[in-house]
Amino acid sequence: MKKEEMKISDLYSLENTMAKELLEQFTYPWEALAHIGDFVERLGETLPKDEYANPAEGIWIHKSAHIAPTAGIIAPVIIGPEAEVRHCAFIRGKVIVGKGAVVGNSTELKNVILFDGVQVPHYNYVGDSILGYKAHMGAGSITSNVRSDKALVKVHAEDGDIETGLKKFGAMIGDCVEVGCGSVLNPGTVIGKNSSVYPLSSVRTAVDADSIYKQQGEVAKRQ
Repeated sequence: MKKEEMKISDLYSLENTMAKELLEQFTYPWEALAHIGDFVERLGETLPKDEYANPAEGIWIHKSAHIAPTAGIIAPVIIGPEAEVRHCAFIRGKVIVGKGAVVGNSTELKNVILFDGVQVPHYNYVGDSILGYKAHMGAGSITSNVRSDKALVKVHAEDGDIETGLKKFGAMIGDCVEVGCGSVLNPGTVIGKNSSVYPLSSVRTAVDADSIYKQQGEVAKRQ
């Protein structure tokens, strides 16, 4: 994937997220990570009070959402219409859960935008990441958001690395991406629209749109 193909406009359909106003300010999606928390707080104050409950300061939950009583939620957070937050999910703040999204049992979120229809339904960790419309992470798949050497994260493009200046950066996952069970998306991963990642993969690079990632160095074009 080239740098030009990693732009927000190439990865995401902004009509399918309440974070449109935030994302359209930037070229690359990771540029928005440092601003998610402030945006959530500003947007939350504008949400219609007849549609959203405000059970605690900095937490807005649409009245049609289903929240398990065992879920833990730390502000600032917005949970959209018809979303589902299941048993023992842990939402650590700076999070937008889009319309119809599923946050599954024992799933943890932190500094994340989930577009509408996203599913992270079973034992997932998603941190410092953005998941596009109807993206799905299989059971036990995670985003690793800090390098083991604690160096700043680079995004590896075909036409050169991009210095992000970020210590924490998980994955930018495009619309309708399928991530297989037990996979690890290493810091700085970018996956283009309509692509799939095989189960038990360790992804350390950018994956083109409309592709099937089998293993490092083996990526097939979707037919």
